[in-house]
This record gives sequence, structure tokens and C-alpha cells, in this order.
Amino acid sequence: MNILQNAIVRLLRQKPFYGHFLLNLCRTESSSSCHAAGVTIRSGVPTLSINQALFKKHTSGEQQALLEHLVWHILHLHPLRRKQRNQHDWDAACDLAINPFIEGLPDNALLPEMYGQEPGLAAEEYYERLVPPFDVGNLEGSGYGDGEQEQNGAAGKRSAELRDAATLDEHAIWSDADSTSLTLAEEMVRSLVRDSLQGCDGEVPAEISAVVGALLRPSPIAWRQVLRQFIATAGRVGRTSTWMREHRRFSHHTPGVRTRRRLNLLVAIDVSDSTDSIELRELFARELLAIARGRDSHITVLYANSRIQRVEAFSGSSFAPERYDGGGFTDLRPVFKHARSMHPLPAAVIYLTDGIGPAPQVMEFPTLWVLTTDGEKPVPWGVELRLEEM
Repeated sequence: MNILQNAIVRLLRQKPFYGHFLLNLCRTESSSSCHAAGVTIRSGVPTLSINQALFKKHTSGEQQALLEHLVWHILHLHPLRRKQRNQHDWDAACDLAINPFIEGLPDNALLPEMYGQEPGLAAEEYYERLVPPFDVGNLEGSGYGDGEQEQNGAAGKRSAELRDAATLDEHAIWSDADSTSLTLAEEMVRSLVRDSLQGCDGEVPAEISAVVGALLRPSPIAWRQVLRQFIATAGRVGRTSTWMREHRRFSHHTPGVRTRRRLNLLVAIDVSDSTDSIELRELFARELLAIARGRDSHITVLYANSRIQRVEAFSGSSFAPERYDGGGFTDLRPVFKHARSMHPLPAAVIYLTDGIGPAPQVMEFPTLWVLTTDGEKPVPWGVELRLEEM
């Protein structure tokens, strides 16, 4: 990742907010044969996918602009806003919405004037203006069939041109975000923004100040809702076909789709002196119990301070966490070491703590930090939830 790292370092010097934001993303190697990079939200985790060979072909200025482009997509939650729109045209509309504000993009970047549109509109507005209303049918692919469509005037020409539009970055991985709710993703991005602002001393580029300001406004989402959505995302492990359910578009000719949900969680409870709040622990346990009951679930509970003091395992129907007082100081690392040793591996980790203590620098498990009122998020990764009586 040396080429990518060098590009991020340049951003840290010139536009530190973008650089710090990218440092907080999980990174994976891309197998795309035509796109140098892409971003998505995978199981609640913002992820940067990079093809080193293709990324290297861009100039340093284009590399920087492409990385800024990726940050814009995440800030605007584009991978989660497609809904029932045609995938190809929604991808193009998202690029049209952000490209005019980024300098130095490659020559093939999509711009609104190519389609007779003014800059500054939202992706939804470009989509409504440029995509002709018709039955979308299969939402995969470009969405344009072989049948004749009546195209009249400039509007028809623009919609015809859009079918050949190609995005700068890889948008195929946006489908990975389907398992994450929009509200949970917004909480996650809000947390990323806060961490990035701390790293750059509050300096925000003018072109993204409005969206950053909107994300920094107090969240209207109660902590119970965030907890439920995080667990729902963790338990969504794939899809199966079933003839017991009619397909919503193709009637009886195609089996329906049923999302398989299995709740396999590791719940850690900090029992050090700094989090010795019986009321908060019981409040958290009651809510977790209400979520777990009635589901195909397996929950492992660790009571830990500087080391793991006790381990308990429950199924959803029998989950009944007990009070355990441990005292001492906090080391957050043993819980994640235990998570890596579990078989099967947990779908996610939920950690009730004040966050004060050493933690791993990186983590492959989706993690929800359930923090006490005065707690602080110990590392950039993971989703932050502030536990308060509401």
C-alpha cells in the first residue's frame, strides 16, 4: 500500500481533513480490472478498496483528486441512497453531483455540463432529470433494453448519452452497503468526521463545510435505535432463494429472496472501577436482552478489566446476564484477542466501556463502542454510541 500511503501523506499536508478521514477507513485490495479505487460500507465498516497497479498509472494530482472523490461519496452516503433506482444511472448521477467541486480529476470525469445540466444539484435531482421514466425491470446493468423508446429533443439525447457514462471509481462494491441501514451508516460517518476533525485541528475545506456541519449537528437517533440497527446489520449474513415466497417483480416464475439472519455476537462488559455504574450496565443488558430474545442467536459475554475475568455464553431465549464486579484498570486488547480465537468467529463485537485504555490499532470485526456518559472512543475504528438514559 506504499503508493496509496504516499498519496494520503500528500493529502495530510495539503488538505488534512481528507487525509485523516482516509486513514480511518478499512483498506482492502481490489480485483477490479478497470477502476483504481472504490469505497463502500461493508457490514457497517467504511472500506477503501484499492488496485495498486491501476492507481499507480494516475498522476499524483489525479491520485489526490480521486481520493477526495471517494471521501465525498462516503460523506454523502451515496452507496446507501440508491433505493429502487437503476444502478448504472444512479452511479453516474452521484459522480455528477460531486465532480464539479474537485480539482484535478482525470479527463474522463463526468460533469453536469456534458448533459446540459448546471452544477450543484443532488444526485437524486440529476437522476430525475436525466433518466427517462420506465419500468426498471432488472436493476442490474445499464437499465436500457433493446426495445425502441421514444426519445424526443435534447432530453432524449441526454438520457441516451447517459447509458454510456462510466464512473471514475468502482461502484459495483456499493452493493455491499445494502446490509447497513442508512441511519446507522450516518452515525458511523458522523463518528469518522469527529475523529478526522480532531486530527486536523478542526480545519475543514470550504467545499465540504456544509455537509460536515450537517453531520456534526446532534443526532436525533436514540441510542437504543442505534444498538438495534447495529445488531440487525451484524446478523444479516446472506440471502437464500425460496419458493415459499413469491418474487416481488417476477411473480411465480422466479423464487423469492429471503435474507438469512443469524445473531452471533461477542459482548464485552468493562468491570473496571471507572465504569462501575450498575444502573447503566443493567439498562444496557435489558435492551440487549430484548433484542436477542426470539432470534436465532448465540451471545458470548466477557466480563473484563485488564484481563478477562469471566466468560458466559447464552442463546437468545435464555440470555440473562448477571451482575459482576471486577474493579481494577482497563486494557481493551484481551477482548479482541479472545474474539479472534472464537469458533465460529463473532459477527460483531459490542463493548460497554469508558474507552480509557489500550486497544488494538486495527480490527477486522465490526465493533460498537457503547460508551459511558464521560467515556471516550479509544481508536478511530468502530461505531460510537453514547449510553444515556433516554
